[in-house]
Amino acid sequence: MKWARYATAGVAIALACLRLGGASAEENYPSRTIKMIVPFAAGGGIDVTARIAAQKAGELLGQQIIIVNQGGAGGAVGTDAVVRADPDGYTLLYHSTSGVVYSAVTQKVPYDWLKDLAPVSLITRFAPVIIIPPNLGVSTLSDFLALMKANPGKYNYGSSGTGTAVHLAEALIVQKAGIKMQHIPYRGTAAVMPDLLAGRIAMLFDGVPAQMSNIESGSVKAIAVTTDTRSPVLPNTPTLKESGLDVVAPFWTAVYAPAKTPAPILEKIAAAFAKAMSDPNVKRQLMNIGTEAVGSSPAELDDFNKKQFEFYAAIVRSDPTLVTSQ
Repeated sequence: MKWARYATAGVAIALACLRLGGASAEENYPSRTIKMIVPFAAGGGIDVTARIAAQKAGELLGQQIIIVNQGGAGGAVGTDAVVRADPDGYTLLYHSTSGVVYSAVTQKVPYDWLKDLAPVSLITRFAPVIIIPPNLGVSTLSDFLALMKANPGKYNYGSSGTGTAVHLAEALIVQKAGIKMQHIPYRGTAAVMPDLLAGRIAMLFDGVPAQMSNIESGSVKAIAVTTDTRSPVLPNTPTLKESGLDVVAPFWTAVYAPAKTPAPILEKIAAAFAKAMSDPNVKRQLMNIGTEAVGSSPAELDDFNKKQFEFYAAIVRSDPTLVTSQ
């Protein structure tokens, strides 16, 4: 009985030490450099916003946040690396709309997007814009849709690939508008541009930052954005809802951590990113590339994340042929 009492006391002391050690780790976080994986190549729009956000958030946390680009498999390689990392707050994921879409429409990923990642903070939002070539001879969404209805199946729309966020949003617009267009997938939206400019593609859905120079030069016409409000950098371009189509499909970026990362650490990281997004210089840098600074709590991103997952999964459920090639 004596040894049993000692053993029980020893267990209690060990558990108490673990709790104290855990509390200390959380209270002292961060005590070293934080790694944030961007699952795409360096230099792209997502990577640029990650670096802007990470620099300021790192200053606020008192530790550097280094960006590690780990691309492959549509972002799944970098995402999986974060899922498998220690849940201690020192490995983060900076992903975008494409992360939730890829997970919602394919069974190929080795992780569960909603269970294996802990939402931290919604970082940026930017409007996707519907662009058309000038040689179509129309300038508004209503005129464009009228042209499509008068010529069912004659015109094509391009995308960054079958089952991508671009493709699914375009397919939803085509469905909601009651028009018939042929889908032509490419390897990224940049690959669509030569055919769009030549008039072989009649419509493309892309992020405002990527298309600002083309819009400003008149190479393409912007006929609608797909956010719930107009883009600050395209104030004269109406939303789809204003134009009569009930479709809202924003592009965004967010920070995630491995599941089971302690809540106090998640809150501390989220608070730093939220404060960074309210910094005037950060907001100006992001606005210069057509992106809106957001910043949110883990709970707010969790709610948004689940809604976005269901939004894209529902599009595929309504028409499974949209991703038959995956």
